[in-house]
Amino acid sequence: MTTTQPTRPGEWVDSGMGLADIDFGRYRMDIPTDRYTSAAYVERERDHIWMRVWQVAGRVSELPAVGDWKEYRLLDQSFILVRGKDYKIRGFVNACRHRGNALCSGKGNARRFLCPYHLWSYDLDGQLRGVLREKENVVTPLDKAGMSLLEVPVECFAGFIFLNPDPDAKPLAEFLGQEVVDLLAPYHLDEMTTVLDVRESLNCNWKVVMDAFEEGYHISGIHPQLLRVILIDPAKSRYRFFENHSVACAPFEVAGASKYGPEEQVEGILELPETFPSVQAVLPRFQELVAAYRDSDGVLSFPDGVAPRTLLQTATREVLTGMGLDVSGLTDAQMSDNHGWVLFPNFFMTIRAGEATIIMSLPHEDGDPHKSHWHIMSFMWLPEEARGAFAAEAVVVDEPGSFKYFLALQQDYEQMPKQQIGLRNTALKAMSLVKEEVVIAHYHSVVDRYLENSAG
Repeated sequence: MTTTQPTRPGEWVDSGMGLADIDFGRYRMDIPTDRYTSAAYVERERDHIWMRVWQVAGRVSELPAVGDWKEYRLLDQSFILVRGKDYKIRGFVNACRHRGNALCSGKGNARRFLCPYHLWSYDLDGQLRGVLREKENVVTPLDKAGMSLLEVPVECFAGFIFLNPDPDAKPLAEFLGQEVVDLLAPYHLDEMTTVLDVRESLNCNWKVVMDAFEEGYHISGIHPQLLRVILIDPAKSRYRFFENHSVACAPFEVAGASKYGPEEQVEGILELPETFPSVQAVLPRFQELVAAYRDSDGVLSFPDGVAPRTLLQTATREVLTGMGLDVSGLTDAQMSDNHGWVLFPNFFMTIRAGEATIIMSLPHEDGDPHKSHWHIMSFMWLPEEARGAFAAEAVVVDEPGSFKYFLALQQDYEQMPKQQIGLRNTALKAMSLVKEEVVIAHYHSVVDRYLENSAG
């Protein structure tokens, strides 16, 4: 009796939409520039997007113990995330119910929250417990249950803490959608270790950051070093669009033999750690597999069906499995190919087997449309005994340009403010997108929908 291999979620790429399959009439390909430059637009986004959507506010691993808490700031809003005595993570408006004083800032660990202004205290579940000189001060008997901290919806998925400022928000699972949950599950993101965690202010609108990572059309101009090893073929890119989110994949392929021979292709992969640092761990096994295709004189040649791409995939699967990561739910292509995820409103992630990098952008708290914050986090799956050695502390960059990102990210960091300079020109009324930027077009269709329908 024979059994068939269960379908892996990542196989969607095999039959996914290409550029030739997309009805571009569904999307607005001219994006008005006032959404990047208008202070009034910032206010509309605040009310109709930011105060109504689920957004990543941290990693579950940031709050490992009972009483661990951190502040999450969004524009002029402040929230507290805390792990309670029941180990559940909750979110509260960061304001005492007495006179509205902020309870805390930064992060820490506490048995309770004590307002430093008048010493009212709250349990970790937000319940009001203590009022200074209560008997002498209250006019009428105090309903402590009705004076608890104001709770906001908080849920966890894939190791991330999601918060929604809207107390009537629909569940996170409904916002994400079951397909998104199923597609991301095989990566085991919740088991990955944070190896880079950097936050920095930028001189550009938060949507400039999102746009920059939603297309690969800029690789030739901004990341020319990748052209040595990566074959860019827009016809092979695949797309999947959901109500609010999207995922795209441009298969990683080394340049063909017509341009580079086997040795040059292998050398190109050996250079990948300059841009994709985590590849370094796989290279020793990759080189062993390559060596099997050298003749007695050391000349390298690959038979049909074997290429540096396939050997990199084999090496990646073997190394990750050997470390203890279950990659059985991932395809061979997911061993080498990054999938680019956009989770509305401000979460972009590239992910492949064993690693992920996310870029999150937030509007600046002073409301200036020409400024924003970006938050870069990279994750790797590591054996438990190695996680402590590689875990990164959070870094807040105060001096612009003082932190050096890995090469491709550094190039994007330097480029984005240049676009904002151009967008400031009042004569430029709209950006004109090309087909390869369809993810940007889809993304802005979601922006438009939220602004047109305040209910989201």
